[in-house]
Amino acid sequence: MSDILDAAGSMAEGSLWSRAIEPRHGERSQDAHDGHTHESACLNCGTELVGSHCHECGQHAHIHRTIGAFMHDLLHGALHFEGKTWHTLPLLAVRPGELTRRYIAGERARFVSPMALFLFCVFLMFAVFQIAGISPPVNLSGPGQIYEEVDEQVTALEAQAQALRQERDTLPAGDPQLAGINGRIEGIEQQINGIRSVASEGRIDLDIGVPFVDHAIEKWEKNPSLMAYKLQANSYKFSWLLIPLSIPFVALLFAWRRKFGAYDHAVFVTYSLSFMTLFYVLLVLLGMAGVGAGVLSALGIGVPLLHIYKQLKGAYGLSRFSALWRTVVLTMLIFVILFVFIDLLLVLGALG
Repeated sequence: MSDILDAAGSMAEGSLWSRAIEPRHGERSQDAHDGHTHESACLNCGTELVGSHCHECGQHAHIHRTIGAFMHDLLHGALHFEGKTWHTLPLLAVRPGELTRRYIAGERARFVSPMALFLFCVFLMFAVFQIAGISPPVNLSGPGQIYEEVDEQVTALEAQAQALRQERDTLPAGDPQLAGINGRIEGIEQQINGIRSVASEGRIDLDIGVPFVDHAIEKWEKNPSLMAYKLQANSYKFSWLLIPLSIPFVALLFAWRRKFGAYDHAVFVTYSLSFMTLFYVLLVLLGMAGVGAGVLSALGIGVPLLHIYKQLKGAYGLSRFSALWRTVVLTMLIFVILFVFIDLLLVLGALG
């Protein structure tokens, strides 16, 4: 139950963040006959009103004072239900290149901005992950914990050997029990030596020489479960890093085509990441509904490749061949981007 509540909270939080980035520009104002207040002067600064907003401070001319209107604002602002969403999502799924091109060309009021959509998608993804129970394991054993267990085992065996020596010292010379006790002590000592030998051969002493990196390695060795949790939490908080990390790699694909700038690539990357996030949310939901792993794997590989191809072709006006080879290269670069992103998360987790 707590996971579901946490998930709902994450969805609302993401919507509010995206709402802060994407204000209500381009939306229709309320009808004058809805029963709410319609002042001739701004209730915030007193400026005479002309139109649906105060031209001095920007406050809405329409101020509601009913619980129905309050609940409308809650659904509209917190859950981001608005016309722009339903204009954006179909194009993002079916014609992503057209969406990217039209947004870059200046059609802003009709579509949800890339960053607002991305934030909402990320919060939605982690909310669904919480509901589905997708989280890092809590019982990971790192090298540090393994070495501690080895030391504890050796200490216990040494205590047994010491107890046997004390028992042996109390026996008179020639006692028939001495041979048995000596044999047990020798067996314990051989067991201790064997454990220490195996542990020393498997021990890896990683000393990079960079203080914060060595500190990160030490924390992963001591408590890998905690660090895995931090990795998930940081991937949630710092997912936006994927955007600046991806832009230079996309720019490399168009290095000799000067008409495309960093802004074009930023819109392309952010809309693409938004779609991928929503798509993998869909895959998780399908998995919860009982769809087989084989089908999910095929969809998880094929659909993203097709989407990247269509978005490249439409957004940059490419031929089929140009879009195809760029799709292949960008797919390989994605693994580099993810590798760098995960490295950054590991460092951030160690420093946190």
